[in-house]
Amino acid sequence: MAVLRLPYLATAAVSGALFGAGLYVSQMVDPLKVLRFLDFTAIPTGGWDPSLAFVIVPAILVMFVAVRLGRQRPAPLFDTSFHEPEYRKIDGRLVGGAALFGLGWGMSGICPGPAISLVAFQPDGLWLFLAAMFAGSLAGSVILPSGHNRRLADAAR
Repeated sequence: MAVLRLPYLATAAVSGALFGAGLYVSQMVDPLKVLRFLDFTAIPTGGWDPSLAFVIVPAILVMFVAVRLGRQRPAPLFDTSFHEPEYRKIDGRLVGGAALFGLGWGMSGICPGPAISLVAFQPDGLWLFLAAMFAGSLAGSVILPSGHNRRLADAAR
C-alpha cells in the first residue's frame, strides 16, 4: 500500500470541508428541505420546493467540466493514477440497490453523506437512521457478498 503524503491528505481534507460546507449552505442537511424537494405530489398545491435543483444542476455542470479537464491529464496532481470504477455493468443488483437507496432517502429525507455531517447537529431520528443504514449495509453484504474478484468476473460476462 502506498504511503499517503501530506499534499494528498491536505487536498482530501480541503475537499471534504468544502463538500460539507456546501451541504450546509445548500440546506441539504435539512431532511424537511430534501423531503419537500422530493415530494412532486405537492406541485399542484404549491408545497413543492424546487430550490435544491439550483444545487444539483450547477454541481452536474462543474463535474462535467472537471471530468473533461481531468481526462486530459495523465494522472491527478497528488496521486499516481486516476481511480475509476472497474465494474461498469448495469444489472439488477445495481438498479435494485439504487432503488432501495432512493426509498430510504425519500422516506427519511437523509442521504448518507449529509447524515454523517448531521452528527454535529443531532436531529431527531438521526441515530436510528445511522443504525438502520449500517445494519442494512451489513445485511446486504452478508446476503449478497460481492468481493472484488466476483465483480470483475461479472463484468467480463
